[in-house]
Amino acid sequence: MVTIIQAVLLGILQGATEFIPVSSSGHLVLIPWLLGWESPGLTLTVAVHAGTALAVLLYFWRDWLDMAQGALNWLRTRDSGTPAFRLLLLILLGSLPAAVVGGLFEDFFASVFERPLIAALMLMVTAAILIVGERLGGLTRQVGDLTWADSLFIGFAQALAIFPGVSRSGATIAAGRLRDMKRADAARFSFLLATPVIVGAGLLQLVKLIGAGVGSSETLMLLAGFVAALLTGYLVIRWLLHFLRTRSTLVFAVYCVLASAFSLAIFVIRGG
Repeated sequence: MVTIIQAVLLGILQGATEFIPVSSSGHLVLIPWLLGWESPGLTLTVAVHAGTALAVLLYFWRDWLDMAQGALNWLRTRDSGTPAFRLLLLILLGSLPAAVVGGLFEDFFASVFERPLIAALMLMVTAAILIVGERLGGLTRQVGDLTWADSLFIGFAQALAIFPGVSRSGATIAAGRLRDMKRADAARFSFLLATPVIVGAGLLQLVKLIGAGVGSSETLMLLAGFVAALLTGYLVIRWLLHFLRTRSTLVFAVYCVLASAFSLAIFVIRGG
């Protein structure tokens, strides 16, 4: 059984790597494997994902409130010209590729790719994506400049994160950079675009959990993981948006290369 300390550490891990472009799915595969922990299980997975979902909703609550008001205004007046309502449409459009790919292929990719070796190799892919985004992208556009084509392009990049080890935020930030977005703006749109995906994934996992029941002995462990993911996720979003105003994502690419190389070395030493 996962201990409370392990639940807190996994919550911190999920809260940090969900938003830092180094792949939360890859780390949730690799860290328990490296440390010899048992699988977190569905209940704890639901708890830590719920924590990060609430973190992104709380951090961007003003944006979502503005978008909700824009949608209500459209229902009353059919005026679709407000920036907030247009942003909502961009997010919904950009969410479609991940929703379709995830709905059709998630179970297949989870069974095939949630292995330490594959997760380690996919971290190299994340590093390559970040490097390409930095080397080829411009720094001239903001969120308000996005077009429908931009949103779809970034949305297809988000769908790549179905591979454990490929960072969702890394893929979408790099895609935004390839559309010449400023780093902080690319990250902001990445996090807003992630909200439907993170919340939707959490709800799907919750549906799977209903009926299984949660024992009273697990309650404190689940609460610890949830709170750790919530607090860490909120602080990491705030930190990363500030960091990317003046710095590039190349440091995260370097980290992914080192983490991948270390994991591959351990894999070879252990013999699989």
